[in-house]
Amino acid sequence: MEEKELELAVGTPLFRGMTTEEIQTALHCVQGRKITCSKGDYLFRAGETTDQIGLLLSGTAIIVQEDFWGHRNVMAKLLPGDTFAETFAAVPGFVLNVSVAAEENCRVLLLRMQKLLTVCPSACPHHNQLVRNLVTVLAQKNLMLHEKITHMSRRKTRDKLLSYLSAEAIRQGSASLVIPYDRQQLADYLCVERAAMSVELSKLQKEGLLTVRRNHITLSPNWEENGDFAGE
Repeated sequence: MEEKELELAVGTPLFRGMTTEEIQTALHCVQGRKITCSKGDYLFRAGETTDQIGLLLSGTAIIVQEDFWGHRNVMAKLLPGDTFAETFAAVPGFVLNVSVAAEENCRVLLLRMQKLLTVCPSACPHHNQLVRNLVTVLAQKNLMLHEKITHMSRRKTRDKLLSYLSAEAIRQGSASLVIPYDRQQLADYLCVERAAMSVELSKLQKEGLLTVRRNHITLSPNWEENGDFAGE
């Protein structure tokens, strides 16, 4: 990999605690290879199988689930440093039920899961570190999925929005948020109609609960005084 890509890898959860030299050696162990994708390309498609996990080095991508009629459910947005397809690659022959599509031109690092899970003959410590990091990544993905289910379990579009925004405010440590999704993607993520969601956002803004400027949302600090959302 290029030097700037190695520097990015050092700061990712998958390679946490490893030096650039150790990463280079580990990539040889797990048969790492780099590919490039153009905007609109599919990195993985639903219905396929894979024995590789991906690490996004540049660009952005989205994980989407589509039904027979083309209805989309956005599972997550991928930014540089994010990994994907770990669970599917860990189960040989398991068919993907999601697709990963490039939103922009991307560079992706692919690693063979079986090579990663099989300790090399020399039992190098950096390989063991990579396995430990993978377990952490899988746990984090499980927590993210649980959080998405929490938002979707709300009955009303308004409550789904507020549940998501509350979680983002806690994660970002600020009432001023930068949302990774555009309006349609956010609706797909929450599994609601875009028009209905836009209506609710307008209502919340009129009520003084938040202000919206594209993907920048600022929450009012007076939820209890102004709002009726109690998380029920």
